[in-house]
Amino acid sequence: MSENLWEFIKNRTAADGAVWRSADGKFFKRTGGAELREEAAFHRRIAELGYPVPRVVDDGTEDDKSYFVEESMGNASLHDTAVAATGGQSAVLAEEVVSGAAAIAARLLVAQAAHPHPASAGVLREWPRRAGFTANVFAENPDLDTPRVRALTGRVLDRLESAPLVWAHYDYGLPNAFPAGIIDWQHHGLAPLGYDVVPALDIIAFKGGSKGYTAGPAQRSRYLAALDQASVRATGRPVSEHLAEFLLIKSLFFLALMKPTDPARTDKLIKWQYRRRLFTMGLDQYEHSETIDTAAFPTLTQFTAGDRIASRP
Repeated sequence: MSENLWEFIKNRTAADGAVWRSADGKFFKRTGGAELREEAAFHRRIAELGYPVPRVVDDGTEDDKSYFVEESMGNASLHDTAVAATGGQSAVLAEEVVSGAAAIAARLLVAQAAHPHPASAGVLREWPRRAGFTANVFAENPDLDTPRVRALTGRVLDRLESAPLVWAHYDYGLPNAFPAGIIDWQHHGLAPLGYDVVPALDIIAFKGGSKGYTAGPAQRSRYLAALDQASVRATGRPVSEHLAEFLLIKSLFFLALMKPTDPARTDKLIKWQYRRRLFTMGLDQYEHSETIDTAAFPTLTQFTAGDRIASRP
């Protein structure tokens, strides 16, 4: 791949390194530290298991940095398609995006279900810590590290005790999903089956309306029905029954690394407070009904305009 000229795309989140695109647009190169070698090996392993992921065509070390090169999954992610369809205005998703999201999510779900990891209570208990970045969340928000939060997290684990454990993406959503496959497995780990795909349309609400699109109730219902159909064929059980459990852990994930270090950045302060509000709303809902309704979440604009609460610890 040395003949390619590489265009810088972005720095990798929560890790050293960057993402680059080849001049012809056919390949992407990810660079980083030693952890990138493990990521490349993992990527190859799940490809062999039938996961819909880009093929790794090269890897190695270059200028004291590890790298691997993968084939492009196309010019537009489902997020890109969604934004283009709305023209950047706030609107419900185009139906083609919902259908595409259901199709690629079902492919991932079936591949995951075909290769369950040996279940153990220890691995399941580790999942919220890794997937929810709880060490960071509680360090930045010590007032949330309470017996109540831990008890409700324990309830989540109890309800998922019989769910198959599978290798999961952890950061799955429309920006990482293409009709041809799923990219960016940087934060992978073991998770209960469905954690990646089931909340994918609901987590749009955590962006506060800033993405230019929303998922309507009927769209979310059709999406979950498609996943349940695939899950029942693969495992005999629907996966949507654990949507609330997955959303509670996702609310921790979206709160991680949010506390601003510069007190003058009021925009970041408000966004951090907003994510705290969504976490506490989801927590209250789950405690009372074991459900979480993201349609009840305020948008960031609504929160900023008058729905804010005093949320500094």
